[in-house]
Amino acid sequence: MANIDFSLSNRDQQRLWKDRVVRIAVTCGGVGVLGALVLMFVYLAMVVTPLFSGAKFEANQVSASLPVSQVKALAVDDYGQALFTFSSAGNAQFWSLSQPANSAIFSQKVSADDALIASMPVDYGWFATLDNNHHFSLFKPKFNYKITSAGRELKPALVTHHYSFNEISSAEKRFTFAVNDDEVTVATYRQDGSLTIYWGTLNESQLPYQYRFPVVLDNVDQLLMTPDGQTLYIRDRNELVVAERKANQFVVRELVDLSEAHQGQVVTNIDLLAGAYSLLVTYNNDQVSQWFDVLKEGERRLQQIRTLQLAKGTRFLLPDTYRKGFYSFHAQGVVQNHFTTSAKTVLTKKIENQTPLIATMSDNERFIVTWDGKKAFLAKISNDYPEVSFSALWQKVWYEHYPEPQYVWQSTSASDKFEAKFSLVPIAFGTLKAATYAMLFAVPIAVFGAIYTAYFMTPKLRRVVKPTIELMEALPTVIIGFLAGLWLAPLVESHLTAVLCLMVILPLSTIVAGLIWTLLPDDWKRYVPNGLHVVILMPVLVLVTWLVMSHSQQIETSLFGGDVRVFLVQHGIDFDQRNALVVGLAMGFAVIPTIFTIAEDAIFSVPKHLSDGSLALGATPWQTLTRVVLLTASPGIFSAIMMGLGRAVGETMIVLMATGNTPILDWNIFEGMRTLSATIAVELPESAVGSSHFRILFLAALILFAFTFVVNSIAEWVRQRLREKYRAL
Repeated sequence: MANIDFSLSNRDQQRLWKDRVVRIAVTCGGVGVLGALVLMFVYLAMVVTPLFSGAKFEANQVSASLPVSQVKALAVDDYGQALFTFSSAGNAQFWSLSQPANSAIFSQKVSADDALIASMPVDYGWFATLDNNHHFSLFKPKFNYKITSAGRELKPALVTHHYSFNEISSAEKRFTFAVNDDEVTVATYRQDGSLTIYWGTLNESQLPYQYRFPVVLDNVDQLLMTPDGQTLYIRDRNELVVAERKANQFVVRELVDLSEAHQGQVVTNIDLLAGAYSLLVTYNNDQVSQWFDVLKEGERRLQQIRTLQLAKGTRFLLPDTYRKGFYSFHAQGVVQNHFTTSAKTVLTKKIENQTPLIATMSDNERFIVTWDGKKAFLAKISNDYPEVSFSALWQKVWYEHYPEPQYVWQSTSASDKFEAKFSLVPIAFGTLKAATYAMLFAVPIAVFGAIYTAYFMTPKLRRVVKPTIELMEALPTVIIGFLAGLWLAPLVESHLTAVLCLMVILPLSTIVAGLIWTLLPDDWKRYVPNGLHVVILMPVLVLVTWLVMSHSQQIETSLFGGDVRVFLVQHGIDFDQRNALVVGLAMGFAVIPTIFTIAEDAIFSVPKHLSDGSLALGATPWQTLTRVVLLTASPGIFSAIMMGLGRAVGETMIVLMATGNTPILDWNIFEGMRTLSATIAVELPESAVGSSHFRILFLAALILFAFTFVVNSIAEWVRQRLREKYRAL
């Protein structure tokens, strides 16, 4: 046998190299897509992870020995560079912490020695003293800075006001005060058991108005007034009197037993949480309970909401300036930070060997200064996400002013002391609600349309219908949302009864038209080729739709007495113009092309010999369709539905423009919703970069990403199982 030398020709070598290049390109493209998905997930996770990190408390940033004895009050600036002290000698002084010195930058005598002292919350900045001569002094430190070539230069100032009280019967034991705009309110409790409230304008030398409680109080352990001067809390051990200002007097609203849920425990102190809507009650067993007014049966009543367990040896609390949290200082120098809304202990740290005597916080919550009797210690705080916890995101939370625990999403407000409400449940529910109604509308139409187009329609008509429906997918969703919000929503509102009737009448009219067709003589049927019946059905559907819409008012009168909206309200069903029904119709219209295209391809791709063999064995066309074609195409149909679900869940513009964007938990089809994607689109441009709000929006994006991944994974697993099951057909 002759030897044959085999070698690739130049043409075969070129083909080989092209094949390798294409293979490498396809591989790189696939790996690139997977890499991009992984990078997206990693980036989202990196942005979200800090939400669940704890606070940082960098103690002893500055330690300053000050020549001051018996410091009674402190204040620190927002840069942690200057300190204000007020001593028992009545001296108000400013000190530099950046350049410690033995002498004060500014000093002023404000009151007599050993005067009573009280203060408002840190963000208000007011302090007051009341001496034995019934002189009331009001002062506020100002940390003014001047920018010079050498840097920031402190120019401190002290705003002071002095008043005197007339007709004093005995010496004061306790007092509290409030400054609201230009009005000053002072409440004093004296040794004879009398409680008197004075008020007047800020710039007067005397407070001309006064009100004396008609009863003598045997003992008052603490007085506390809200910053607006409208509510006065009077504590006698475990009993709390809540008095409210009504015109020119204070009226007792209620008496509260603070130990009712803490049997055997004694109240040691009460403090106001930021915003002054909540009361923090400290007990001798190292527990703190939050109380605020709850509206029940038309009346406000102070109610205990939650209880937090603190570390042992609680000495005093320091509420945050604008957030709903507080610091607690304990024996042996332990400090904790707690956030009431999330019921979260953010920080526990030992900062000193001894418990400080007093502490204060900067207005921006970045610095804390403590005083141990000899030295001032400056600590730097990094506590950016205290309001985030699993319970705050996914469980019911009892917010201030709410009658009960609820799921609420409300991320912003006009007030800096707003209690942020970051429950993801309402917007996650809204996402599922919108997708559910869209799929209920889209799946039957898309799947049945795909079956008819692929199995019954003539090839000539299919070449027109299929590309037309596929072109629908190219419609911008913003246009669909625009039409849904401005045209479809008003149309549905004005013809609600007709729209609801059409959902029943259109399918029935299709069945009736089919029955009538079967009763027609065969000679008539021959004029319409098989697969073109839809040409006859479409005018019927258009005619039925026109008849129902044109007689909408008559139908509404006969079924609902003339007004379906009134009928719904009478049965406890609310109606919004932009609701889930509109979203279901509009978003279903956008999802139909996706489901139709994939399902139609799957049905049309079923090998023809399977259906021909079934028909040859005596099966009817419907038996062949249901028992052969659909079973074989079921993996593709299921994938089409899952792809449509993923599209519906991630849809943004339609739900943004066609709903009221109200984050509510209600399956009512006549009310709106708010979705994760719409929330991200609306609120991300306005959120502060790096804030809790900003990162929670990224968490919402991560949830959408994970949901899509899980749905696609389940869809692929089911598709593979179905393919293996019906492979033998």
